[in-house]
Amino acid sequence: MQVAGYARDVLSHGIIRSHVIVFLVDSKLVRGIFYDPLTVVQVLNLAIKSDQLIFAKMIKQMRALPPEGLGIVPNLDATFMKDRKSLRSAEEMPQYAAADGPPSNEIFEWSEGSLFDIPYKNKTIRTVRVKRVLFRSNGIIGRGTIVMRVACHCDGKCDWCGKKLILKLSFPAKTRVSEQTFMDRCRELAQGDHAWVLNHLPHIYWTFDIQYSKSTPQANFKKKFKDDYEMRLMRGSIQEELRPLSSLTTATGCAQVFYDVVQCHHWAWKYPQILHRDISQGNILVREKNGEIYGVLNDWDLAIWLNDQRDGPTSKFRTGTKPYMAREQHGIKWQGPHRFRHDLESVFYVILLLVSLYSSPKVKAVEPDTGGFMYEEWHKQDDTFLAGQKGNVLHDANWEPSVMPFFFGFALWLSELQFSLCSGLVELGKYQRAVRLQHQVPAFDEDSLGGRFSYEKVVSVMHSYDDEELKTRGSEWRKTLLSLPDLY
Repeated sequence: MQVAGYARDVLSHGIIRSHVIVFLVDSKLVRGIFYDPLTVVQVLNLAIKSDQLIFAKMIKQMRALPPEGLGIVPNLDATFMKDRKSLRSAEEMPQYAAADGPPSNEIFEWSEGSLFDIPYKNKTIRTVRVKRVLFRSNGIIGRGTIVMRVACHCDGKCDWCGKKLILKLSFPAKTRVSEQTFMDRCRELAQGDHAWVLNHLPHIYWTFDIQYSKSTPQANFKKKFKDDYEMRLMRGSIQEELRPLSSLTTATGCAQVFYDVVQCHHWAWKYPQILHRDISQGNILVREKNGEIYGVLNDWDLAIWLNDQRDGPTSKFRTGTKPYMAREQHGIKWQGPHRFRHDLESVFYVILLLVSLYSSPKVKAVEPDTGGFMYEEWHKQDDTFLAGQKGNVLHDANWEPSVMPFFFGFALWLSELQFSLCSGLVELGKYQRAVRLQHQVPAFDEDSLGGRFSYEKVVSVMHSYDDEELKTRGSEWRKTLLSLPDLY
């Protein structure tokens, strides 16, 4: 377990890797361990001469491996890979000395000049310079998404120059539909009265896939383990850089962004019939256009077509970022399907954690009694803990949110949404019990918890904030609001 933690840190910090190889030496036993989404272990006993020879050959072979064989992602040309003297210590870079995580977390900053070659049209190459790593997942399964700020390295000769760009890298299964495919379908349908939604979706300038070559460990493991090893690829995209929620300066601005995201989510669910499945604070971003802010629902890497969600193994249903996942998804027996209400419940948790943890969008609020942060453990604990904590929130008829003064207007939002979830889950429980007892009961809409947690219900709560009407983007919702009861 400890070595697995080391492997996780190596994969989550420092130079970007597709896998990591670790040797655990315990007395005379040596475990050679390969980590990517699959763990492969080879145990050698150094008391046996033949194993000593194998171990020596393994070390020699690793020394001869190319960067890709060692797990360093292809197409990366970092200065320190050729000249170790280009690496600088924290003392030489004081602005990073206090950075969170291992020192290698800022390795791109310490090795200025890292370049990345991107396969482009007609077998050409475009090169970008990595400026700063903005986000990395801390985990092994699925490898997560890596986001870097980049700049075009073509001396003003292409249409990327002068734009604020990010490079996204991930390591999905070869069969996973790309974010670009989902966004292409959205753009096909975002015409006329639907064009408003384009302001709330990511702008992808280019996407590319890089397959693992036949000489990589992944290819060899696929040969050996066949269907038990899920072959992956490295998927990248160049996108417009957007602002985080922490860049906002008003609570009303935050409310508009959340409301925008719900409207966008509904449109994607209803028209291209796409379910996002990974609502989190990091995936809710801000676009500024002509002096106006728009909430953007970003990162559709884990999305799925509605028609496909009942196919495939149940592990594919359990997606998301744990602090924000729907309570039901933490259950050991839960096997899907992922419903739109699960994403709406995730929006509830994003709002709850933001307005309880922060005194403003960018400042965490320390609890005076404990010196800690409210809901801080939600970012650290396992499914059992989170299921219990979220259950305490959702099933408490007397629950009241604890909201920082800056976000006071969100108290009404949270109270109304919690009441809708609470009453809907109670009715779902009654329905499921009746079915188990084989009672004759009317059909129950599990997608919306019997209409108690529908899009209409959420929009009726979120369309105004602190007595101020927010902007409803589409004409469809403007008409619908006229027929909905006014909660205020």
